[in-house]
Amino acid sequence: MISVIFDLDGTLVDSEPNYYESGRLTLERHGVPDFTWEQHSRFIGIGTLETLEILKERYGLRTPVEQLLAEQNASYLELARTRTEAFPEMRKFVERLHARGTAMAVASGSSREAIDAVLAGTGLDALLGTVVSAEEVARGKPAPDVFLEAARRLGAAPADCVVLEDAAPGALAAHAAGMGCVAVPYVTDTADDPAFAAAGLLFPGGQAEFSADAAFDWLLAREAARAARAARSAARSA
Repeated sequence: MISVIFDLDGTLVDSEPNYYESGRLTLERHGVPDFTWEQHSRFIGIGTLETLEILKERYGLRTPVEQLLAEQNASYLELARTRTEAFPEMRKFVERLHARGTAMAVASGSSREAIDAVLAGTGLDALLGTVVSAEEVARGKPAPDVFLEAARRLGAAPADCVVLEDAAPGALAAHAAGMGCVAVPYVTDTADDPAFAAAGLLFPGGQAEFSADAAFDWLLAREAARAARAARSAARSA
């Protein structure tokens, strides 16, 4: 059976508005007013630490990036616990996989504290017990580290895993990990990004188009194809 690894922000839950607001407030406190959603959207799919490192250099901020990160995390956690919504079709998909006994994990660029707050606030923690934060690995997305660690914890080979992702860096990370990918672009204008070209299943309309039934049927078909290939290989070896 294929194991399924979910990105969190923008894939399972609509947390980007909270990340934008916490980042905007942090930058404003340090003399950078009017940070727009359009500017924020360019960093979707990139970890908070990596984003702040870029913004610190871009705006010439003197504050250590560790302090900026602590401030943004504090602001974000206040919002995450009470204002985060799971995408309905994604929740349905997780529930269906859980009922089937599919091994699942969350692998995110967010801090572990933020991941836990979001999962608890949405009730998804009852269904998704294996969690990996980019803080726990050497490199964040688009490096494959976080997905490879999730597979290790699930006891699954990377080739037996499928990743659900909303952003190009995550799709690149899934490909680098040797995993299948279901792409659900959070920013639908990026659906033609080359990073999504290798996705086994692409919903170019994003969450408005994503269907739990379609994703589940695709997963079953992928499992059946893998089983058929294994049977043919065994027959040739006999």
